[in-house]
Amino acid sequence: MTFASLGLIDPLLRTLDSLGYDTPTPIQRQAIPAVLKGRDLLASAQTGSGKTAGFALPLLQRLLQQGPAVSANSVRALVLVPTRELAEQVHQSVRDYGRDLPLRSYAVYGGVSINPQMMALRKGIEVVVATPGRLLDLYRQNAVRFAQLQVLVLDEADRMLDLGFAQELDELFAALPRQRQTLLFSATFSDAIRQLAGELLRDPLTVDVSPRNAAATSVRQWLVTVDKKRKAELLLHLMSSRGWGQLLVFAKTRKGVEQLVGELQAAGIPSDSIHGDKPQPSRLRALQRFKEGEVQVLVATDVAARGLDIDDLPRVVNFDLPIVAEDYVHRIGRTGRAGAAGEAVSLVCADEVDQLAAIETLIRQVISRQDELGFVPEHRVPLTAPGGQVIKKPKKAKKPKDGQGKVHLGNWFEDDEKPKARAVRQVPKLGSPAPRRKR
Repeated sequence: MTFASLGLIDPLLRTLDSLGYDTPTPIQRQAIPAVLKGRDLLASAQTGSGKTAGFALPLLQRLLQQGPAVSANSVRALVLVPTRELAEQVHQSVRDYGRDLPLRSYAVYGGVSINPQMMALRKGIEVVVATPGRLLDLYRQNAVRFAQLQVLVLDEADRMLDLGFAQELDELFAALPRQRQTLLFSATFSDAIRQLAGELLRDPLTVDVSPRNAAATSVRQWLVTVDKKRKAELLLHLMSSRGWGQLLVFAKTRKGVEQLVGELQAAGIPSDSIHGDKPQPSRLRALQRFKEGEVQVLVATDVAARGLDIDDLPRVVNFDLPIVAEDYVHRIGRTGRAGAAGEAVSLVCADEVDQLAAIETLIRQVISRQDELGFVPEHRVPLTAPGGQVIKKPKKAKKPKDGQGKVHLGNWFEDDEKPKARAVRQVPKLGSPAPRRKR
C-alpha cells in the first residue's frame, strides 16, 4: 500500500516523498482514509508509530478542500496536547507536511509571553496546536474564536487528564461548536478515557493497531536491581563498562533531575535537564543541544515522556520508575521509533516493586532482570510474576537471644501434659499434704 492509495493529494504526496516517507504505517493506513471521509476517530497505537501524520495529513487536505477562508482571531483546526514539548513537536510536523500548502499553523503554550501569541492569532490561523491552559487564557481574553472550527484533535488525551486539565477541557469543549469532527489519538487509553470518548465522539471509528497499552516490540527492555543510594554510581558504571553513548534518562522529581545532572557533570559527562521548573526557552535549548550531540545525557521528568521526537535515539534509562504505569510506555517510546531498534533500561530499588508490578501488569510481560557485579543490592527487590504480582519472600525466623526461647507453661500443670518441660511448681497430689513454703 502507498500513500497515494490512501487518497492524499499530489502536493502532500510530493512532500512525503521529499521527507523519505515510503510506506504508510498501520495506524496511518487505517486513520487517513477515515479522517478524509469526515469520521470521528478513536485511535490507539504504539508511540513512535506515526500517529501525528495519521491525523495531520488528512486534516490539512480537508482544510484545503473544504470550508471558507479563516477570519481574524479564528481557527479552523485545533490540536490539543498536554505539554509544551509535544506542542512544538506536533507543530513542526504540521509545518513540514503542509509546507507546500497555503495554510498557516501556530503553536500556543504557557511558559512564554502571551503577547506574541495574541498578535499571531489576530490574522486568523488554520491550524493551532495548543496546551489547554494557555488556549483557555487566550479564549478568555477574546484573542481566539472557535466559530469556524471544523476539526478538534486530542493528542495524548489520557495524559491531559492525568495532569489535571479536566476542568480546562470541560470549559473549552463548552466553547466549541457541536458540529465538528473530533479525533482522539494516543498510545494508551484507560477505561475512563474511552468513556470520555463516548461522550465527545459521534459514531466513532475505533482503531487499535497494536495490543492495548503495549510497549513497542522494537524496544528491548531489561532492568538492574540496585540500592537506591547507588543508582547514580550504577548508571556511571554502565555507561563506562558498556560504552553507552547518548542517553535520555528519566527521573521522578525535579530535584532528582538536577542532582543527577550535577553528578554526571562532575564525572565529566556533558549533561542537561528538562523539567517543569525550567523556563521554556531553556527547555527547548537543552533539547536542541541534545539533538545536535552537544549533550550526551539529557535528564528529564515525565514532562518529556511525551513530546520528544529524537531521531535514532539508541537508549532510554529509567533512573526512577514512573508513578503512573502508562508513563513507562511513553518513556521507552522515545527510542525504537518508526520500527528502529532501541533499548530501555530501568534501575529498580526495593521500594519500587509495586510500581514495577503495575508496569508489568500494564504491558503484559515480566521485564527481564540482570545483576551487575558489585551492585547486587542489600535490600533485595522481590520477584514479580506474570500479571504483575509481587512474590513476597517469607520472613526469616528470628534467632532467639541468649536466655530466650524457653517455653513458659504457667504456674500449674500436670506432669503428663508437658513431659519435656521443667515444672515451675508441681500440682499437689490429692490426699497428700501441700508443700511447705520456705521462709
